[in-house]
Amino acid sequence: MSAERLQKVMAARGVASRRQAEVMIAAGRVQVNGIVVTELGTKIDPGKDEIRVDGKLLTGGQKLLYLLLHKPVGYVTTMDDPQQRHAVNDLLTGIKARVYPVGRLDINSSGLLFCTNDGELAHRMMHPRYKLKKYYRVTVEGRVAAAQLQRLRDGVELEDGFARPERAAIMRSSATETVMEIILREGRNRQVRRMAAAIGCPVKKLVRTRIGCLRLGSLPKASYRFLSDEEAAQLRQMVGLH
Repeated sequence: MSAERLQKVMAARGVASRRQAEVMIAAGRVQVNGIVVTELGTKIDPGKDEIRVDGKLLTGGQKLLYLLLHKPVGYVTTMDDPQQRHAVNDLLTGIKARVYPVGRLDINSSGLLFCTNDGELAHRMMHPRYKLKKYYRVTVEGRVAAAQLQRLRDGVELEDGFARPERAAIMRSSATETVMEIILREGRNRQVRRMAAAIGCPVKKLVRTRIGCLRLGSLPKASYRFLSDEEAAQLRQMVGLH
């Protein structure tokens, strides 16, 4: 078997995403054949070399799980929270394997969250090269004027750089609030909220309804479902995996 990067093998075996595996390696938590490895470029033979994380032996591969969770407001997108807040892991009852969310939704936002133990898929979904579209239904205060909408479509300058949506459209509006659909191909921290604030439209409610081919649909809040084989295959194909 040809040599592969250690973090890629760890991700493939469901330990964590590739990025999280790199953090584990750098922290000295990983051993290969009894020797602590901290160099991220290390390559190993998955068929021969013994890998241990925190002293626990990694066996060859586990069943890959793909699921959609409808995250409610009030939950943080982490598996464990040092502040003891509600975490999305609390909602994944009955899932014995360790899965982790791909991307984030802030504590005040709700909607579609994709979770998996397929580290290679998670890595590619987060990689800028693939730029999966993310769809948001955004309710803001007041009526959005035509000039404000155009400014959003043209792009706004944020503290971490210029940001422009793939699409921004008004779904309905009244004197007190406006509901928009905003589509992004990137996912910076609280980006939708910051973009809306930049045009003078504070967000009242934010729901992510879709990522790529995955749709929230009628999935109840705080519930999850597994992807169908067809959905999983389509998602993997979208990021160059087969």
